[in-house]
Amino acid sequence: MSNPGDADLTPITGLRQLADHIAEGCKPPAAFRIGTEHEKFGYRLADRRPPSYEPDGIRSILEGLAGPDWEPILDHGVPIGLKGEAALSGASVSLEPAGQLELSGGPLASLHDTKAELDAHFAAVAAVAGPLGLGFAPVGFHPTMARDAMPWMPKSRYAIMRRYMPLKGQRGLDMMLRTCTVQVNLDYSSEADMVRKLRVSLALQPLATALFANSPFYEGRPNGLLSNRAQVWTDVDPDRTGMPAMVFEEGFGFERYVDWLLDVPMYFIHREGFIDLAGASFRDFMAGRMTGLLDQAHGETATIGDFADHMTTSFTDVRLKRFLEMRGADAGSPQMMLAQSAFWVGLLYDDVALDAAYALVRERPWADYIALRDQVPRTALGTRWGTGTLRVLAQKVVEIACGGLRRRAVANSEGMFEDAYLEPLAAIAAGAPTQAERWLERFNGPWGGDAGRMLLEAAV
Repeated sequence: MSNPGDADLTPITGLRQLADHIAEGCKPPAAFRIGTEHEKFGYRLADRRPPSYEPDGIRSILEGLAGPDWEPILDHGVPIGLKGEAALSGASVSLEPAGQLELSGGPLASLHDTKAELDAHFAAVAAVAGPLGLGFAPVGFHPTMARDAMPWMPKSRYAIMRRYMPLKGQRGLDMMLRTCTVQVNLDYSSEADMVRKLRVSLALQPLATALFANSPFYEGRPNGLLSNRAQVWTDVDPDRTGMPAMVFEEGFGFERYVDWLLDVPMYFIHREGFIDLAGASFRDFMAGRMTGLLDQAHGETATIGDFADHMTTSFTDVRLKRFLEMRGADAGSPQMMLAQSAFWVGLLYDDVALDAAYALVRERPWADYIALRDQVPRTALGTRWGTGTLRVLAQKVVEIACGGLRRRAVANSEGMFEDAYLEPLAAIAAGAPTQAERWLERFNGPWGGDAGRMLLEAAV
């Protein structure tokens, strides 16, 4: 989740107003930008255990990263993140529940800019973490630690989620404490453009899960899965996760999405602090029917800011906000982070590629893609698809994405074009092992069964 945000105090007057609020994200293609977010586990070099908030832990990392371009984000006076200023405007550093450190990158014009941003962030984190005896590794699911052994960060809203999530699924706390992801945030130009991009990207999220699978261990041992993170997400909270069928229905658009979102149970609202409303109806809140849950001091007027916060509590595999968030991939190596952004930019930011991808996914019923979601955590690209496996679809889609990037024709100062960032995916689609399969080879070979070595070798 992103840090609490929108302070827009405009009262909500109706569903159309909320649809228009999302539609304000539409922008001309020339203004399209790329936002890459990734999470990574911290660990102590001495024993590979996760650092606590303090002392000499995550708080020290945040304080070490702070500087003239970073403004601290406080929760009851305690630093829980950083907001980018000046040249870093639009970027932020935040904490997931167990101290997973997240960079939410700024809106950038090219994948070359994304690479520069990632390189700078990793260098800054390493410079602060090293003297503290800490390291950071982006992998999809913690390879060794039990859930109860993970620390909790002092973020108020996490206490609300910690209470509520076990009421809705078996793996919600695992999602909070033991997973890391990488996502890319992309723009749309109109409602029709949003619908096509959302349908293509949502249908292909299981393919992305397979390509980026990077979590084959559970508490120190393989458990037959290639993406433990993706498996966790199948049992978190059915009210707010997955691939909602209504996206693929006739007439879907901003208003239909808002209508669905109003029935996603709330977690909280933010006034002076977070107020626990977990399980309550935003539709009832908007209509002023919250008597008994909100006292008079807090009031019952739902605002646009409340709705903006509520949008962040939908955890669908692609999340619609004023942009689209691709959420189906395990965190992985820096090369794979760039490949994830390149994959979706190539598919969605070129009209020819988007047309081709839309035509390709329409060759099968939407229900087939939804069904893939439960299969790929175990078999990834080996999942059955038609008369072959998902690897055949991967080859076609990666080729389409590569063509899209070539037509963008954006080169860096050394003359390298953006399609070069797809090389790791092209190799996997052609038959090379996924990240997870490589780790299993290491586990059964030179590691001698020590899954904790994954953190050391995945370190950034």
